[in-house]
Amino acid sequence: MQVHEIVECIKKISGSYNPYVVFSDWVKMYAISIQNACAYDHGEVWKQREKMYQETAGKYNQNELKDFCWMSGLLAECFEENGINDYLGEIYMSSGAGSKITGQFFTPFHISMLNAATSLSDVTREEKICLNEPSAGGGGMILAAAKILFDKGINFQKCLDVTAQDLDWNGVYMTYVQLSILGIKAEVIQGNALLEDSIRRNIPEEKILVTPAKIGAII
Repeated sequence: MQVHEIVECIKKISGSYNPYVVFSDWVKMYAISIQNACAYDHGEVWKQREKMYQETAGKYNQNELKDFCWMSGLLAECFEENGINDYLGEIYMSSGAGSKITGQFFTPFHISMLNAATSLSDVTREEKICLNEPSAGGGGMILAAAKILFDKGINFQKCLDVTAQDLDWNGVYMTYVQLSILGIKAEVIQGNALLEDSIRRNIPEEKILVTPAKIGAII
């Protein structure tokens, strides 16, 4: 399965950097490449992200960068061939990136599914659903909601509109990548939902990633 191949690739790249760093750099570059490819404005925030991408990529040799591209393709295949799941959360934990030291552990997807099934039990037709996730993690709860809607025969790409937030950039990038691949309309924000107003106008642009579906682009 693609997840196993990605995990093995992360372990292979891990040498000078541990699996947590390799995983984090991969999802960061993946997220930036999607966001900047879809951005209409190539202003200061776009340039900052391009610089961040180049600096991160500069840590690795050409073969390792090819591996990152290969992993990105495999992740897209996961969704296309195996359906909706929190693949990045699974990869994170299986690769050894999660540990007591980092303090990050992602909710098993079947638990997210149970929560989503309860929350969306009354949804019977296609209607606009605004989902606010103040602690997104890798986006597992949102992905579970999309799967519940899909299983009900409801087009989540049309009816679901998401605002997701997480204090950790790693979670922001993971959520953004997975929601982008699935074509979910979303704004993914870095910040503390307990301290900040999640209304877009009050948050600096550089802390907001907007999925291609929300922008109106196709990837």
